Amino acid sequence: MSTPTLKQSSGPQFTRIYSYGAARGDLLVPNDDLIAPINSSDEWIQQRTGIITRTRASHDVGAVDLATDAATEAIEKSGIAPELIDLVIIATISNVRQTPSMAAVVADRVGANPAAAYDANAACAGFSYAVTQADALIRAGAAHYALVIGAEKLSDIVDPTDRSISFLLGDGAGAVVIGPSDFPGISVPVWGSDGSKADAVGMNSTLTQFRDGEAEWPTLRQEGQTVFRWAVWEMAKVAKEALELAGITADDLSAFIPHQANMRIVDEFAKQLKLPEHVLIGRDIATTGNTSAASIPLATHRLLAEHPELSGGLALQIGFGAGLVFGAQVIVLP
Repeated sequence: MSTPTLKQSSGPQFTRIYSYGAARGDLLVPNDDLIAPINSSDEWIQQRTGIITRTRASHDVGAVDLATDAATEAIEKSGIAPELIDLVIIATISNVRQTPSMAAVVADRVGANPAAAYDANAACAGFSYAVTQADALIRAGAAHYALVIGAEKLSDIVDPTDRSISFLLGDGAGAVVIGPSDFPGISVPVWGSDGSKADAVGMNSTLTQFRDGEAEWPTLRQEGQTVFRWAVWEMAKVAKEALELAGITADDLSAFIPHQANMRIVDEFAKQLKLPEHVLIGRDIATTGNTSAASIPLATHRLLAEHPELSGGLALQIGFGAGLVFGAQVIVLP
């Protein structure tokens, strides 16, 4: 007896991003509020990072709440009924419960139940990773419309006395709806990892160490110079490769939206890529802070709000962070 041939699904040839939604923490935290525990100054923080203030969420506001608000806006602007969304991916390191996923909760909250839903942990590259997955899954016929969210409440895992990273971090969420397109709206990704540098940025202890009284509550730490050099030199190469794979040059871009890690890194990127003056650069970090997986969609949301003429233009986005991981692709702005 011969084995029956399995049916395979197939989807549309192309996908695109339909809309963006955003939610920032409800508290504005200026540098002056953070300088005493790290024996620093407003001037030092601004010179090193470009951050003037950052948004953080109140005690009772979780990453899941920020994700829900951002998703609600993105769905409303997309024109896609929430019940048609059959895939929800949340890029996050901020789910305070190991399980269930934040994505399943948000899918239900926004009316996308029973969508396939899962969280993806790729730190600051998480949004790029999730966009890549949504694009591939829709084109494979495994989903029709996807809700992709980057959501973080990093203030839950900050040590106020840590000089390496505490003053950088903020809270927020950015969301997009992705669906079929008549034209290529999301390019081939350049993504990967370098686990040999896993200790350069990440948690300083484990939950089991905390449970056993061997460590304090785990918080984020980084080797600032190691991360800075890797981001500036290695990620500039990744960004250039993403342009090549998309079949365009920097002159074709309307916007460049890197992960909002540090304004100095953003500025150095622009030099390395030799971006023309007409290319607008996302600089959301100045008033939002570094929001890890949420930073790229938050910066894009702000850029589109301030420059609606960017609609339909090409944007290069690149995320990079703990892992170390990286992801970049060119997208068509909605």
